[in-house]
Amino acid sequence: MSSIAPSSTAATATPTGTTPTGTKPGIDSTPAAPRRLGREGLLALLGKALILLVALFLTLGPVVWTLWVAFTPVDESGHHTLSLAAFKDVFSKVDVWRLFWNSILVTGLSAVGQMFTAALAGYSFARLSFKGREWLFGLILATMMIPMQVTIVPVFMLIRGMGLSDTLLALILPALPTAFGTFLMRQYFMGIPESLAEAAQIDGASPWRVFWKIYLPLATPGLAIVGILAFNGIWNEFFRPLIMTISEQNFTLPLGLVSLQGQLGTGSMSTVLAGVVLSMIPALIVFIFGQRPLREGLTAGSVK
Repeated sequence: MSSIAPSSTAATATPTGTTPTGTKPGIDSTPAAPRRLGREGLLALLGKALILLVALFLTLGPVVWTLWVAFTPVDESGHHTLSLAAFKDVFSKVDVWRLFWNSILVTGLSAVGQMFTAALAGYSFARLSFKGREWLFGLILATMMIPMQVTIVPVFMLIRGMGLSDTLLALILPALPTAFGTFLMRQYFMGIPESLAEAAQIDGASPWRVFWKIYLPLATPGLAIVGILAFNGIWNEFFRPLIMTISEQNFTLPLGLVSLQGQLGTGSMSTVLAGVVLSMIPALIVFIFGQRPLREGLTAGSVK
């Protein structure tokens, strides 16, 4: 009797639900081929790149040109040379330190004042109930559509009547109220749960304490936005200082740098742009250190 030996070609046992290669049936383990852009996709990509390049040129082009002219003044032979001669001319022709001090004083006090008034007004319109609240808030928003050139004459007459003409206070006091800051802080305070104020009032907190200890700390991102925007706007302001101030000792930096142009614009372009570069430094510092709270404040309302 002969025995039957198992065939060497018999299939080996595999676990249930798997193939001999160890993968589950119905799942293709082949790596996906890289996606190829068609003609339309390639044209769309090139169009986006072209738009970004144009936007980059329009944004950074003037800045690069300003830096180039400021740091490469024309020498006696008519060639551009890399030097700091233009910046030395700025300090020799105008009192830069006084201009910086006046601008920092006016801008700093105005920005802090706008943050304070915007917080108070925004909290009042968001959490306090009084007759005519919505009508008054709409009236404040309507003032945003009135250009400064329309109100500069009555403001100047009020400042002169108060005996503050040709002073730094003439630049600070009119800049304290802000319609946009009031609107922004109202929206922030309306987003804070009202139950926090109710719990504090049950514990005996006064309305001022509720505002100062509870609502104001939670609205710090909104205050940061108001402060940064106020700083950038007032620091670069030229029109109001031109109307409100007469003596050079009260000039701010943008107004004082005008004298670098010389009579009938005969001044050196490198010297003028060197003064512009100096005026950009404080605003650049504020942007570098304030971009994080600014970004957090702008995105705070988009996430619940």
